[in-house]
Parts: sequence; structure tokens; C-alpha cells
Amino acid sequence: MIHCCITKALIGADAPFELSVDISMQHETLNTIYGKSGSGKTTILRILAGLEKPDKGFIEINGQVWFDSSTGVNLSPQKRKVGLVFQDYALFTTMTVMENLKFAQGKKNEKKINDLLELTGITSLQDRYPTMLSGGQQQRVAFARAILREPDILLLDEPLSALDQHTRYQLQDEILKYHKSFGLTTILVSHDKQEVFKLSDAVMVIDRGKIIRSGTPLEVFFEKITSHKFSFASTILSIRKVDCIYLAVIGAGNELVEVVLSEQDIKTLKEGDEVLVASKAFNPIVMKL
Repeated sequence: MIHCCITKALIGADAPFELSVDISMQHETLNTIYGKSGSGKTTILRILAGLEKPDKGFIEINGQVWFDSSTGVNLSPQKRKVGLVFQDYALFTTMTVMENLKFAQGKKNEKKINDLLELTGITSLQDRYPTMLSGGQQQRVAFARAILREPDILLLDEPLSALDQHTRYQLQDEILKYHKSFGLTTILVSHDKQEVFKLSDAVMVIDRGKIIRSGTPLEVFFEKITSHKFSFASTILSIRKVDCIYLAVIGAGNELVEVVLSEQDIKTLKEGDEVLVASKAFNPIVMKL
């Protein structure tokens, strides 16, 4: 169980504001903090990692107090079991992939490193330097390094934002694989609705330092349903049955659309299919590409 109740004065682009959040997260869940740039998302991760100090409050992780302003407890970053993955990877450019991973490991365990190399598909890259790798390959190394710390929390600060769409989709699947394989408690910062919907167990929407909405991705993003005329190609993110109908959630740029599927559609469509969504007499139809 994670409980983070903190406040911190921040300077925004327009005016100063106060970051004030009270967050609880269950063990082995993937939670996303969603919001505009400058709303305090990254600051929350930095505070959890011990890289910034809140003005007041407390942080308790799995029964251990990491920070408590009332008693003066403030564990150093080295004493917090945190895996942190940035969008800029932050790999040591003078070290090979293998050396980067060995450096991250407290208690040396080469078998675990080799297992992670295989799981992340970078075994053949272990003797290369970061500058010789693609963005996706570097990000896989960054994930492997973070997991090797055996973290109580894995913190992901928009880790896929610098990658092309195809690589992002691949790594989204891999994030879920790592999260489930290692039983991680993961906190993701993202401003991409499709990514948030695909990955998250729970979502917190933050605006100028305050959590303004929280819940499952369905609860958060489909609080208000509107109807639009449209035609676009995208991917089916999920299909679920509600009473006697089927509902598909489909990405539309940085938005999400929920469409009713027929019994015939269900026979040919599944999650992950690329589809064309179009309006016909104001009723949406979904056709597999």
C-alpha cells in the first residue's frame, strides 16, 4: 500500500500554485497521473523518489515511512527502493548496456541480469554503448535497469513520449508485461489518453497541483459522452459486454471514442485490431482494415 499526502509550493508558468495531493495506491497496480504540462505530475514522482522535498506531509510505502514532516523523517534517495525511468533514458554513455545494468544492481546477480536482457529482447546488445542504440532499445535498457533495483515503486515519467508511434505501441505492451511479470507497483506520468487507457488500473487527473478526478480509465474519460460525426482509422483498445450490447473503446488521436458493436462485429473484431470508424446516418460503424 502506498500513501502519499504532501504539499509543496510551486511556481507555474502563469502564477505560483500549491501542489496538494492525498494519494493512496494498492500494491501491484498500475496507476497513472494524467494532466497538462506544469500541473505537478513530475514533481510528485520526484518527491516519491526523494529528489525533491515537500513542504509538509508524509509518505508511507508498504508500512515504511519515507517522509514525515512532523517527525523529521526524510529517507535519502539511496534508501528508497525506487526504479525511475525518464523520457530521456539517463543511461551512462561511457558504459556498455551490461555495465549500465551491473551498476544499477545492489547485490550482484548476473543470472537476473541475463534473464532481464532476454525478457527485454536486448541480449544481443549487451556489449554496445547507449549511443549505438535506437530510442526504443535505450528505453528497454532503462526499464531493465530500473527493475534490477527490485523497487517498491516503479516510477515512469512519460517514458515513451520521445518515440515514434509504432515503437510506443510496442513498448506499451512491454510495460504491461514487466509490470505483471515482476508484480510491480507502478506509477506512470502521461498526457496521452490512449496510453493511459491501455495501461492503467487507475487514473488521477491533476490540474494546477490538485487531483480533480480519479477512478478507472472508463470512469475518468467517459464521464460525459458526446456524439460527433467522424471518420478515422485507429486501434481497438478494449471490448466489453454491457447488458445485451458490446462496447469498443477506440483511440482517436489523443482522444477516445466508445462505439457500440453488433453481434456480427464481435465475430470478426478483437482487441488490437486496426479498424476504420465512420458515421452512417449518424450511427458509428466499425470496419476491420
